[in-house]
Amino acid sequence: MKFDASQFENLELDNIGQWPAAAKLVLTIFLAIVVIGLGYVGLVSDRIDQLDRVVAEEKTLKDSYRVKHHVAANLELFRAQMIEAEDIFANQLRSLPNSHETPGLLDDITFIGATSGLEFVKLQWQPEISKEIYIELPIDIEVNGSYHSFGNFVSKIAGLPRIVTLHDFTIDITQTGAEMLNLKLEAKTYRYQGAEIK
Repeated sequence: MKFDASQFENLELDNIGQWPAAAKLVLTIFLAIVVIGLGYVGLVSDRIDQLDRVVAEEKTLKDSYRVKHHVAANLELFRAQMIEAEDIFANQLRSLPNSHETPGLLDDITFIGATSGLEFVKLQWQPEISKEIYIELPIDIEVNGSYHSFGNFVSKIAGLPRIVTLHDFTIDITQTGAEMLNLKLEAKTYRYQGAEIK
C-alpha cells in the first residue's frame, strides 16, 4: 500500500465506508488511541491511585500488627512492669509528706541544723505552688555556720525519709569573721494533689 496524500482529500464523515483504506486505517488508529486514553483516564488511573493508597495502608497495618503482636507476645512482662511501676509510684507518694506531717518537717530541719552546728537566722514557709499532680511547698532557710557545717546539714537533709530538695544556694562571709559563713537557700517539699497518702 503506497501512501498518497490525495487519498485524504475530500473525505466526508457521512460517507466513511467509501474512504480509501489508508484513511480508514488512520481513523481507526486515532479512535483506538482516543478510546485507550479515555479508558485509562476513566478506569485505570483511578484504580492505580486506589492501589497506591491500599499499598500504603497495608504497610501501616503491617507496622501496627507488628507492634500489637510484640505487646501481645510480651503481655505478661508488660503487666509485671506495670505492677512494679505502680509500686514504685506508691512508694514515691508515701515519701511525700501529707498535710499533717508538714509542720513536723520544720522541726526536723531545725533539729538537723542545730545538730550540724548551725545558727538559724530564718526558717519560714512560703506560699504553696500548685502543679499538675502535686503541690510544691517552699521553705526559705538562712543559717550561719562553718563551711563543713553546711555540708553536714545538706547531707542530713538528703537523708530525711521525706522528699526535700534544696535550691538557690548563696554563701556569704558574715561580719563576725572568715570562719563564719551565711547560707541562704530554698528547700522544697511536695504534697500529692490527690487523696492523702497514709
